[in-house]
Amino acid sequence: MGVEIERKFLLAHEGWRGRGVPTRMRQGYLVADAVRTVRVRIEGERAVITVKGKSTGASRGEWEYEIPVADATELLDGLCEQPQVEKIRHRIEHAGHTWEVDEFLGLNAGLVVAEIELDAEDEAFEKPDWIGQEVTGEKRYYNSSLIRMPYAQWQGNAVKRP
Repeated sequence: MGVEIERKFLLAHEGWRGRGVPTRMRQGYLVADAVRTVRVRIEGERAVITVKGKSTGASRGEWEYEIPVADATELLDGLCEQPQVEKIRHRIEHAGHTWEVDEFLGLNAGLVVAEIELDAEDEAFEKPDWIGQEVTGEKRYYNSSLIRMPYAQWQGNAVKRP
């Protein structure tokens, strides 16, 4: 079984801008519930289908497979829940780790989060100065939650884009 160990953070300021390579992504969910998600994603010129299990702490089972972009487009257009998640991902190298900064678009415009994948939940890592509050485990920040409650619908946003 594949395991994803991921921690998620808000951004403290715009110091991440201009770093890394941006990739536009479009993703939708065939299944998105508390126990499992099945996601279809087109990222640049590549498409994948990903199955994820229930989160326990910062870990969960994950299986990802490349699929033809044409198949992904059909699934996104015909079978995935609406609305979909659109974002620009910036992959930024820092102190031996890759940070993925997701700048959301559409109904989630204004939301920007950073993720880091680790080999162990207790793995030490250095945070860039642009990393802010940790939101790992806060369900409203899950991409699969953003299809049901987009950022534009959050009441009294305490967190604004830096």
